[in-house]
Amino acid sequence: MSPVDFVRGGGSSVWSWLGERIWSLDRAFETARAQRREQDASYRIFFVLVLFATGFITLAAGAVTASLVMGSRDAAGAPPLPVARADLVDRNGQLLALDLTHYGAYLDPHDVWDVGETRTALMGALPAQARERVDKAFASGRRTYLVGGLTPEQKDKLHDLGLPGLSFEEEDRRVYPLGTTAAHLIGFTDTGGRGLAGAERGLDKLILQDGADGKPVALSIDLRVQAALDEEIKNAAQTFQTEGAVGIVVDMKTGEILAMSSYPAFDPNEPGKTPVANLTNHAAQTVYEPGSVFKVFTLAMGIDSGVANVDTPFDVRTPLVLPGRIIHDDEKGDSTLPLWKVFTHSSNIGAAKLGLMVGPDLMNRYFGSFGLFAAAPSELAESARPLHSRKLDANTIASMSFGQAISVSPLALATGMTAILDGGVYRPLTIKKLDGPPPEGRRVVKQSTSRTMLDLMRLNAVQGTGRKADALAPGLRVGGKTGTAQKAVGGHYGKERVTSFASVFPTDGPMDAHRYFVLVTLDSPHPTKDTFGLTEGAWNAAPTAGRVIDRIAPFLGVQRVAVAAGAAQAITSPQDLGGGED
Repeated sequence: MSPVDFVRGGGSSVWSWLGERIWSLDRAFETARAQRREQDASYRIFFVLVLFATGFITLAAGAVTASLVMGSRDAAGAPPLPVARADLVDRNGQLLALDLTHYGAYLDPHDVWDVGETRTALMGALPAQARERVDKAFASGRRTYLVGGLTPEQKDKLHDLGLPGLSFEEEDRRVYPLGTTAAHLIGFTDTGGRGLAGAERGLDKLILQDGADGKPVALSIDLRVQAALDEEIKNAAQTFQTEGAVGIVVDMKTGEILAMSSYPAFDPNEPGKTPVANLTNHAAQTVYEPGSVFKVFTLAMGIDSGVANVDTPFDVRTPLVLPGRIIHDDEKGDSTLPLWKVFTHSSNIGAAKLGLMVGPDLMNRYFGSFGLFAAAPSELAESARPLHSRKLDANTIASMSFGQAISVSPLALATGMTAILDGGVYRPLTIKKLDGPPPEGRRVVKQSTSRTMLDLMRLNAVQGTGRKADALAPGLRVGGKTGTAQKAVGGHYGKERVTSFASVFPTDGPMDAHRYFVLVTLDSPHPTKDTFGLTEGAWNAAPTAGRVIDRIAPFLGVQRVAVAAGAAQAITSPQDLGGGED
């Protein structure tokens, strides 16, 4: 058999062509030898062989590239290749988010033997959103991406179908092992590994950078505190049938957010299956009229500016009449109240009169320094801007003094209050664990004002509207202020309310002692038998905060102290609150 016959036996036109060329070269060599021109022929043969070798190496490299790279990246409908992201952990190293290997399924129609059989099998095995891609693959004739995010078990089920043309490729997928826990703060990513919400979005650059270096990113939250807050906020939301609910816990000394809850929650592993409304982080993204919790800012402003002190008297016997509106108290006052009783009785008339005494210039300066006229500075991109009038006329000043005519996010409220209650220094709250000392911040009130406000918060929890919180967290020296704001609908206040309790513990000790801030906000709570049909913050937000404080204190190292006999009064009826219900 000649070389040409041998090569032709392979059935390949390329190999046949090559065999003919080799055979012709062999004949040329014989002819050259006969004519004694062997050396010249050898040079020519060597040159031709080099050309052939170069050509085949180029073809082989192209084939390898096409099979290994082009097949996956050029598949129709394939998602972008994800980039490595760092693990997210809590402040104690507990895992919050990580990349895990999943699989994408692809279909190449060229390798399918029986279109009908393959189509039937895939239609029965794939999720609904992937089935139409099967038809697209057969229609286009191209290798097509069918579905991604398959677990190894799901991938094995499809693989066991034994369908020609069906292949799989590894792909990283972001996984959140704790499901709904801290979901709004942690956030989620898209299939390409880009952060879309929460810490995943706000810290996106850091997460990608540390992911490339193989380091985790530690968030400020403590999972133990977060779990307790999540549970109590969910319980309150369900008990009072609220439209939404918020909880925030802050380490006031460092500005670290130890927990943040927003209800209703969602599963970041499947954000696409969640109602869009549930994805809203109400702690940062929603603004509310805060109601009487805002009196903390009004009193701090009045005391720090020297306009008033805790004993300054305010006549609250008659409503405050202003152009276009009349301001009442929930309970008719029959006396003149000192400023500290304006606080514990939650008098709207007294707070409005204090605001008018301060005036527009000082109010603009102080409220601006408390961060109430801007979005809370935070790594969370969701941080919302407040709603307020830029013109501080008498009506606006009086209304803002007791928490109307301005809507702020709970995050902004928490940021401003921690400044007032922790020595008077304003610093942004953070969702990152601090490796060193907190930022210096800027002074907004004197330290003496901060001490006075701490004492007033404690007094309100012992004698005023915050007593249910103190009773549920015995020995933890809780201080706090309630708030109940009517919701504005169509430009008018309706029956629905937003209730809040802003609290701090422990209130005793030196000003540089470690303290914690807890905020609870409930949107449109309904009355229950245990609240005697009432919906004020003293009856829903305050006890919720008390339960949170009681549960988290051991994790934070806050020691209980013995309560003197008779110091805690049992609250069994609305009359037991004495100073009001707000």
